[in-house]
Amino acid sequence: MTVLEIVLALLMAVGVLGIVVPVLPGLLLVVVAVLIWALESPSTSGWVVLGVTLVLFLAGTALQWLVPGQRMRRAGVGTSTLVAGVVAAVVGAFVIPVVGLFVGFPVGIFLISLARTRDRTEAWWATRHALRAVGTNILIELATAFAIIAVWAVTVLFVR
Repeated sequence: MTVLEIVLALLMAVGVLGIVVPVLPGLLLVVVAVLIWALESPSTSGWVVLGVTLVLFLAGTALQWLVPGQRMRRAGVGTSTLVAGVVAAVVGAFVIPVVGLFVGFPVGIFLISLARTRDRTEAWWATRHALRAVGTNILIELATAFAIIAVWAVTVLFVR
């Protein structure tokens, strides 16, 4: 492995961390690392890996929109409820250092659902569905990133 490939592997690791801790655009960092590698080592295998990466990225992004969103619509959790959760998460990040982002989102979902339905059980149910959807979204993004990294790593280690 070259120094560039080691740096790009570290960038991919930061990308995976950015998926788990949503501070950085994790999956995008992984794709950018493959793009840089393909541009720096222009070969047939480099362009094939880039093409496969883009297909995986598009498929993963589509799944992120389709799977959790469909489940949440069936559960009655609307887009406005999610937006309120995200706003509460951002506020929470400033009010409670380190964990505020993770506390603010479910609290925001719960409060907006409670205000809408006036039923704590239903608000808790909506909050659980929203958290499951977020978890599913993270798993889809992680699976996509790991697939991209695996294709890249196999090419770097065994094909070239």
